[in-house]
Amino acid sequence: MDSRRILARLLEDGWVEVRQRGSHLQLRHPRKPGLVTLPHPKRDVPLGTLRAIEKQSGLKLRREP
Repeated sequence: MDSRRILARLLEDGWVEVRQRGSHLQLRHPRKPGLVTLPHPKRDVPLGTLRAIEKQSGLKLRREP
């Protein structure tokens, strides 16, 4: 999945960019605990990274077949 789509979904859910270090964005939610780290936009995100982002954010980002 393209990281631009992931970033758009996270922003829609209320996540806010708090910092960028190199090629990674870090986002925080006002009511949910923790940070989500996302590789810089325009890259395909590996499945394991996508699963970790889903777990950290509480969102379902993948489409099941």
